[in-house]
Amino acid sequence: MNKSPSEEELKDLFTKEYGDQPPTKETWSKYYQDDVLFIDPTQEKIGLMAYIEAQENLIKRCDDVFLETHAIAINGEFGFVEWTLGLKIMKKEFIYPGTTKLVFGKTGKIKEHRDYFDFCGPTFGPVPILGPFIRWLYRQFVN
Repeated sequence: MNKSPSEEELKDLFTKEYGDQPPTKETWSKYYQDDVLFIDPTQEKIGLMAYIEAQENLIKRCDDVFLETHAIAINGEFGFVEWTLGLKIMKKEFIYPGTTKLVFGKTGKIKEHRDYFDFCGPTFGPVPILGPFIRWLYRQFVN
C-alpha cells in the first residue's frame, strides 16, 4: 500500500456492529505501520502488536463492542474519523462519542492514531453517588 486508505476503507475499519468480529491482525497490519504510536485517554502504546493487544484487551473486558462511523475527512497526511463507541459490560451499555486523528506515513500506512473522547463522564456518570460527583467536578472546570 503506497497511498493512504480511502474514506471507504477507513469507514470499514472504524465500523463494527454488536455481534460482529473485530478486525483481524492481518487487517490491522494492512493499515498500520509496525511502529505505530497509539494514544487514547487511558493509555499510550508503541508498535503494532501493542496496538492490537490494546484492542483485544478492550474486547475481552466487554460483553460486546460496537463502533459507528459518522464522518471522515482526509487531508494529505492527516485523517479524522468521528465515531460513537458502545461497550456492553455486565448487561449495561456505555456510549462514548469521539474522534480519531490519524497521521499517515510515507508508505500510506497509519503511523499515529490518537483517540479523543470523554472517558470519565460516560463511565462514571451513571454510577450512583459517583456520577453526581463527577458532574460537579466537571462544572468546577467549566464555570
